[in-house]
This record gives sequence, C-alpha cells and structure tokens, in this order.
Amino acid sequence: MNTFSGSDSIRFGWETFKKRGWFFVLVTVLVGVVTGVISGITSSLGHDGGTAQTVGNVLNFVLSTFVGMGVTAFFLKAHDSLETAQSGDLWHPQPFWLYLATRLLVGVVVVVGLILLIVPGVIFGLMFMFASYIVIDKGLGPVEAMKESKRITDGHKWDLLGFAILLLLINILGAICLLVGLLVSIPVTSLSVVHAYRTLSKTA
Repeated sequence: MNTFSGSDSIRFGWETFKKRGWFFVLVTVLVGVVTGVISGITSSLGHDGGTAQTVGNVLNFVLSTFVGMGVTAFFLKAHDSLETAQSGDLWHPQPFWLYLATRLLVGVVVVVGLILLIVPGVIFGLMFMFASYIVIDKGLGPVEAMKESKRITDGHKWDLLGFAILLLLINILGAICLLVGLLVSIPVTSLSVVHAYRTLSKTA
C-alpha cells in the first residue's frame, strides 16, 4: 500500500521538473503573462468606478477561474503523462460551473473556519485542498468533490500541514531569488501537490 510523504511528493515534483525544465519554465511564464494581461485589461475598466469597475471585477474573476482550471488540468496531465503534456493542455474550459462552485464553496467554508478561532479554517483548508483537482480530474460536483477530498485526507492532516508549510517555504525562497526562482518553485510545488493527490487517492 502507498503511504503519503510530503518530502517524497516534493522530491517527485523536482525530479519531474528536471526532465522537462525549460518546458515548465515557459509554461509558467505563459500563465504569468496571461494573468498579467487579464489583470491589466480588467483593472483598466475600473478607473472611473461604478458599473465599469463592477464589470471589470466580474470579468477578472471569470477569466482567472478559466486560468485556474487550465493550470490544474495541465499539471494533472504533466504528472500522469509528462512526455505528452503540452501548453495546449492549459485550455480546459470544462466543467466551468462545477469548478467555480467548488472554489466558492471551499472558500466560504475556510473563511468561516478562520473566523472561528483560525484553527478550524486551517483544518478545513487541508481537508478540502484537493477538491478543485477532483472536479477537473473526475468531473464531480462541488459537494461530492469536497466529500472525496475529505475522505482521502482523513488521518493525514498533520502530514499535509507539514507538506503545505514546505510548499510555502519553497515558493518564498523562489520569490527571494529575484522572483526568477518562482519559475522553478511554482511548477515544482504544483507537481508535488498533484503527486500528493494521486498518492492519497491510491492509499485511501
């Protein structure tokens, strides 16, 4: 039986990154450029406030959701079939409404948990950290995806907390390295999260 190890997941992320390093760097740059363009366009709508700003905020949220879906689908593909992964895998517009509802529902639950003395929010965050991956991977609805995430993370909360802290430290180190380090740390940590998801799915 497979057992979950945060360090093993990070090691997998690093080893996988090294096999197609420049490809992952270019994809990370592409996502960054697209995100920047979206932010620039939508923020320009809000200079005068009012309705234009509201439209800009909604547009930013919708387009950012598409980006999040694409990134999730891409790293799932890169983890499972590295050699066949391509930048086109970033375009994954379905299931938009299920993904959006899941992100919103998880966000509300975590925020409410944080309000309740912080600790419940951290627990909920760890419990549902794979819900959006499950939506993209299996096409489940938000409630089903959250239940599945809860099931596979059950009994692994302390391990996942340590894993999340390691991921945060790696990305902080990447940011410290003149931000260029993020071009490495982001794909490495993203692959690590997918590996953790796959491992826990097999273990549970």
